[in-house]
Amino acid sequence: MVVAAAAKAATTTTSSWNHTTSIERRNKFSTMAFLRTLDNKGIMKEKFEITLKSATLIQADNRTFTTTATTDENYDFDYLVIGGGSGGIASARRAASYGAKVAVIEKGRLGGTCVNVGCVPKKVMWNAASIAESLHDMKHFGFSGYDSDAIHFNWNYIKRNRDKYVLRLNKIYDCNMKNSGVTPILGEASFVSSDSIRVVPSNPDEEAMVLRAKHILIATGGKPWIPSGIEGIDEYAMTSDGFFELEELPEKAVVVGAGYIAVEIAGMLQALGTDTYLAVRKGCALRNFDTLLSTTLDEEMQRHGIQIFRNTNGIAKIELSKDDSFRKTVYFQNGDVIDNVDTVIIATGRIPNVDTLHLTNANVMQTKDKYIRTNEYSETSTPNVYALGDVCGKVELTPMAIAAGRRLADRLFGGIPVLPVSYDLVPTVVFSHPPLGTIGLTERDAIDKYGIDQIKVYQSKFSNMYYGPWQVEAEDKPKTAMKLICKGDEELVVGLHVIGMGADEMLQGFGIALKMGATKADFDATVAIHPTAAEEFVTMFPWGLSNQISGAKHSPLNNNNDDDDDTTTNSQ
Repeated sequence: MVVAAAAKAATTTTSSWNHTTSIERRNKFSTMAFLRTLDNKGIMKEKFEITLKSATLIQADNRTFTTTATTDENYDFDYLVIGGGSGGIASARRAASYGAKVAVIEKGRLGGTCVNVGCVPKKVMWNAASIAESLHDMKHFGFSGYDSDAIHFNWNYIKRNRDKYVLRLNKIYDCNMKNSGVTPILGEASFVSSDSIRVVPSNPDEEAMVLRAKHILIATGGKPWIPSGIEGIDEYAMTSDGFFELEELPEKAVVVGAGYIAVEIAGMLQALGTDTYLAVRKGCALRNFDTLLSTTLDEEMQRHGIQIFRNTNGIAKIELSKDDSFRKTVYFQNGDVIDNVDTVIIATGRIPNVDTLHLTNANVMQTKDKYIRTNEYSETSTPNVYALGDVCGKVELTPMAIAAGRRLADRLFGGIPVLPVSYDLVPTVVFSHPPLGTIGLTERDAIDKYGIDQIKVYQSKFSNMYYGPWQVEAEDKPKTAMKLICKGDEELVVGLHVIGMGADEMLQGFGIALKMGATKADFDATVAIHPTAAEEFVTMFPWGLSNQISGAKHSPLNNNNDDDDDTTTNSQ
């Protein structure tokens, strides 16, 4: 291809940043990716020709990045990505769109944790559990038949179809990579040096190889952590990953853990018919979340029938029951015992998946918890070696890794000035039952950061209109709870928290508002959508009495006609 010859002839020059030049470069590299797609599909492309600009050295914010495309024959790749999860693949494809020669090394299924044992299969099971809850509720809306033999749940049926869906996504990831011009390499990677990676192919008939790259990205994600030295835990318990391998719905399950994975699994199992026990080391689950969320979820989990064992201090041992070789007895450090259990799930957190990478060979530094040390630009302690996603332990969310990966590729290969991804105000949803969403500071953290005199809190707790026709006592109806945490006289919203039906879908829009600097007055100035639960956020009592200060460049507040005001905060 012409692009290959042009890349080999490229030399490094210096130029100042130019937005128009950037668009031209991106268009040309996007065309190259298109040519690769044509090539993969066997389509004639002789009429197409691309001339690549020479590599550009871009300086911005006193930082220097070289954007090149295969200029040195001593390197096998411009960009070698270790880990075929969402973040790694997103970065690889973005780099390839700029003309870089890219490969992704993955020893397992493409898509990483999210696609295979995380977000995707979890959401499928959460949807199934939500349908089970709707069936349970149908009598309140005039439907009958729930207590008859007409309704059955087949765990194996949804598991088979869920696994087929995941397999389809694995293939889509592979196809997208190839169409983007990214070379997939199936095998296990480890560092030989800072620019060399040894790959042991998954196919035992193939020999190991060493690949050199100008830039190397570590995006190997995380793996479940199980406490060591506990009798019976390896033999009789499974990790959160193992939950997705269950062939049948457990009759009685113990979920050990206090984080979001534990409460999600416990909620799904209970809704689908398992007698579920949640064992937490201290007083409640989700202790690092705002107390409104953790306390409300605690109440709702108990309302759903989940039995919570508190202050257990962890598992002491697991034994097979004496009268049943297929049942277990779980003993806790505080003396509590749960017997006749068929499934024990350990969901006590995840750790970085880096044990086999031989990071010391590349002088890549780690924290005491084995996370890779990085700065805001995804740079490690070793030049030209980068890391992002769960291996860094910052914000362990798939969309966060994708954003960081794309920004890294933009800086390295796209001719775009330094632009780190923002780890502030990241919206997060927990698919518990009911779901909850959070963005920004908790009330406790806001007070610690700004002082109690600078914080004003608005909150509300109510029953969703869905439960209106239920002929039960008000206290027996599931609750929705919301909180706005505001700072200063301008009442800048620095934290927003919600739990209840629909919380997962309403948070994204409010996340944008907080990223743009919305104040309580901005919320009040937004007309409510009625009847919805989300309207509570824009009608929070007392409504309309906050200082009329907007965080918007062009204020949405009433009677503000100053269209020429370019300040970030407008007051009336």
